[in-house]
Amino acid sequence: MSAEKDLFKIKQAEFLTSVGIASEGYPALLDAEIAIVGKSNVGKSTLINTLCNNKKLAKTSQSPGKTRLLNFFVINKSFYLVDLPGYGYAKASKATQESWGQLVETYLNSGRVTHMLILLDIRHEPTAQDRQLFQWLLHAGIPFTIVATKADKLARSKQQKAANTAAKLLGAPPAAFLYSSRENIGNTELLEHIGRIVSDVSLSH
Repeated sequence: MSAEKDLFKIKQAEFLTSVGIASEGYPALLDAEIAIVGKSNVGKSTLINTLCNNKKLAKTSQSPGKTRLLNFFVINKSFYLVDLPGYGYAKASKATQESWGQLVETYLNSGRVTHMLILLDIRHEPTAQDRQLFQWLLHAGIPFTIVATKADKLARSKQQKAANTAAKLLGAPPAAFLYSSRENIGNTELLEHIGRIVSDVSLSH
């Protein structure tokens, strides 16, 4: 079998539903469920759109804090990508911030999540909210991958060191995927990683 045939591809992607605290429940389980989380404006929706090669799939906004629900996307009719609400938006009310926290923590403890992609802005140290989210994730026992977004904002020679440092400061092993949708950095590598996650979960069932 050729290497080309081995490459994982997203051939089909569609938005399914949004889930909030007051919603009736989560959609039916699929083979795997990969959640994407990070602070507001870190690039979650853009990453989903780039991975799926569809700029209109996940709604992006210049206004941080736009996503306030769990947004489920069905990929290849076999697994979910789930866009979680961003956190750390300074203009959000305290009540709104608390409801986001409740929504995300309940979801992480639901037992549904196969893997978590934690997005960090490569230019900045992890925030207190990043660290809190990471502790929730560890408590829930969810496997994770660190993705350093906006890699194009740094010189190429500094990118991997900065990404690994951000992961280490979060409290995770000092290893992270580089990512930039603007300059197509890391897209193939992250897609292959997602393919391995889905394959491993399918084999374990």
